[in-house]
Amino acid sequence: MDSVPVVAITGQVPLAAIGHDSFQEADIYGISIPITKYNYLVKNVEDLQRVMNEAFYIANTGRKGVVLVDIPRDIQTTEVKPKKLGPVEIPGYLEPFQEDNSRQIAEAIQAIKAARRPVVYAGGGVVSSGAVDELRAFIEKTRIPITTTLMGKGVYPERDELALGMLGMHGTKYANYSIYESDLIIAMGVRFDDRAVGNVSRFAPLARIIHMDIDAAEIGKRMAVHIPIVGDLKEVLSTFNQKLQYQARKRWLERVVQLKQEHPLAFKDDGKLKPQHIIKGLSDVTKGELIVTTDVGQHQMWSALYYLTAEPRRFITSGGLGTMGFGFPAAIGAAAGRSDLPVVNIAGDGSFQMCIQELATVRMYNLPVKMFIINNGYLGMVRQWQQLFWQGRYSYTRLEFNPDFCKVAEGYDIPALRVTEPGEVQSAIDKALNTDGPVLVDWYVDKEENVIPMIPPAGGQTDFIGED
Repeated sequence: MDSVPVVAITGQVPLAAIGHDSFQEADIYGISIPITKYNYLVKNVEDLQRVMNEAFYIANTGRKGVVLVDIPRDIQTTEVKPKKLGPVEIPGYLEPFQEDNSRQIAEAIQAIKAARRPVVYAGGGVVSSGAVDELRAFIEKTRIPITTTLMGKGVYPERDELALGMLGMHGTKYANYSIYESDLIIAMGVRFDDRAVGNVSRFAPLARIIHMDIDAAEIGKRMAVHIPIVGDLKEVLSTFNQKLQYQARKRWLERVVQLKQEHPLAFKDDGKLKPQHIIKGLSDVTKGELIVTTDVGQHQMWSALYYLTAEPRRFITSGGLGTMGFGFPAAIGAAAGRSDLPVVNIAGDGSFQMCIQELATVRMYNLPVKMFIINNGYLGMVRQWQQLFWQGRYSYTRLEFNPDFCKVAEGYDIPALRVTEPGEVQSAIDKALNTDGPVLVDWYVDKEENVIPMIPPAGGQTDFIGED
């Protein structure tokens, strides 16, 4: 769902045993069809080299995604001589960006020139296509405000005056109001998913929509689109940048500045340790230069709002499925792959326990992962929904028997510290970032703090709830 190029290689029982309910036999080929871009069951060892070549090609072209290759045990253990392979040719597999979209691009350029209140709405497709430089050139040339999805964080520097942050259910108020008042939305590599759009009939009621995406199936799937452009964003935006010129929209930019001033991100300072304080402190110290991974829940949304990124691939999270347990393994991968950058995993106390045993991995390889556990004693996002929509009936969300995370970390020979007071935030962040190797910080935060702003499920774009 997040269009991540992955090749998964799985083991299977020997060919002769398939279909006989053999020990540990599972039809992973059939099971995985709905959740992969493509998959293979290798039945002939002579096909293996071609299959692997195709798997990497499919995973990394067009709309990127997961390809699974299931290899029976006897195929795995058979020797085969490698052979020279030509270019990959897969009947029926077409790369969408080869289509001619010049007419739609010309129409979109005219729409942009005519717009008085345009907004760019950018998502993870900008990152996947390697179009970040082209997007930034587009924004710098047109001076159009930009909002992003959760997966689009970092495609444009979030401290810039044109940056509106994330939109949608837990997006900034000023991003949602800007979209609501816009007369043109320029959507780039986004799905118009329910968390970003909410009630389709009340989303940007005054706006025409230009939708650019490499996957034709996404265009018009949830929102009526006025100008569809199927193509590779890098190439499409390069064409736009050659043909567009700056035009002043002084009143619109003044209105956007006004919205940001009237509806800033804020949280109550009541003497308790707040998650927002921690994440904003981390953002201010690092200026968005390190890699942050998150698990799923309240801490994920606070991180998206308060950790301001400056570059793509610096905020790694599970968007489409919202998979608890994602953040810690993602941090391990990031630390192994980018040893030049610090890595902080921001997790909830519930999420962290999904993969807590991987403390052994960071210790074994001495990976400098800084683990920030936002510990509120609840499955926080579910608790928030129970409070707001189910009259405070907290059903199975309180984590009464959490372990002592500091002692668990110390059991793996990993330094740990516990923070309970707001005045300790800065020193704890500094100590964690300046300590070699892995460090765990257990942040004892306000137990019933909510993620604000919030738009209820299927709510309109200005239906904010949950505030005092």
